[in-house]
Amino acid sequence: MADFEDPVQAELARHERTFRRSGLPLFIEGYSASEDIFTRAAPLLALVFLGEMLGAIDTDWPFLGNVAAAFGGLAILVVAFGIFNRLLGRGFWTLPQRIGRPELLAFVFIPALLPLIFGGQWWQVLGVIAGNSLFLALVYLVVGYGLIGTLFWALTRVADELAESLARLVRALPLLLVFSLVLFLNAEMWQVFSTMPRLFVWIVAGLFVGLGALFVIVRIPGQVRRLESDVRGDAPALNRRQRVNVGLTLTISQALQVFVVSVGVGAFFVAFGALAVGEEVRTAWAVVDGMWSYDLELFGYDIQITEALLRVAGGMAAITGLYYAISILTDATYREEFLEGVTEEMRAVFEARARYLELRAAGCGSSETRRPAPST
Repeated sequence: MADFEDPVQAELARHERTFRRSGLPLFIEGYSASEDIFTRAAPLLALVFLGEMLGAIDTDWPFLGNVAAAFGGLAILVVAFGIFNRLLGRGFWTLPQRIGRPELLAFVFIPALLPLIFGGQWWQVLGVIAGNSLFLALVYLVVGYGLIGTLFWALTRVADELAESLARLVRALPLLLVFSLVLFLNAEMWQVFSTMPRLFVWIVAGLFVGLGALFVIVRIPGQVRRLESDVRGDAPALNRRQRVNVGLTLTISQALQVFVVSVGVGAFFVAFGALAVGEEVRTAWAVVDGMWSYDLELFGYDIQITEALLRVAGGMAAITGLYYAISILTDATYREEFLEGVTEEMRAVFEARARYLELRAAGCGSSETRRPAPST
């Protein structure tokens, strides 16, 4: 508490909160996995660790047997963790104050004992180890690179992004929208999407998303360098991980724009298709409506929302979103407009970073002085 009463330490903590809320936690000097990532996620890790007592159950066992196995698994987890504490020289019931490599190894491997003890389920053992490892990687990505803070930062700009996206859409896509309308009112388009297996629909959607993401990722490093040169000022250059952090922020911001445009176009085609492509037209086109349909009445007329309509509208939204993602990255005018808006948002963060580094260089936030624990 004494650290926070010091005005300099309080200012350091305030700047660190700014970095976190802007989705740029790697601007914090001395940011480490043990102190700032996994330790902050310790309550979530503990909840998942205890929840993995379910690894002791077997679907072939009776209900009461699985209940007993679950409680037995919980007891094994607690005892194993207590023994682990003793091996590290801590008390049996001591909760770790920091999450380091030993604690992470325990999180990965101790729950894997349960399916081995209860039935020798080797494949499940490997599954628990792999699942826990992937979970830790996800925690490192989300917490370590501030993806939650970045998402909230992007959502606070959603109104501006919507207006900017629609303005760019009007200028960038007039020919595509006309082409999309013609394509939407095409029997072959409806037949292709309505007869495609659902799994293939998701695969096609993933291809569109992956291709759009590839275009964004390829152009992001250049945008990061441009942004840094515009707003860094006299502050030290960013290191590689900090540039990656900024790149993720830009990626999420651009992805939000593409998402807004895609959802808007998809909603338009759902409404247009419900009004313009009735049951008689779909029958003439030999369209399979799918597994379900929803009947509505509008001004005394019956309309239908069908699975086929949502598939075709989703396909048009994906095509439009991909084209829009390519346009804002390859057209110099749209790229300048995007960077201009982001630059103004980032300038204040870089100014805070310059002041933050100045305070630390003066010795107030050096490694010898523990920086204040950041608040969430």
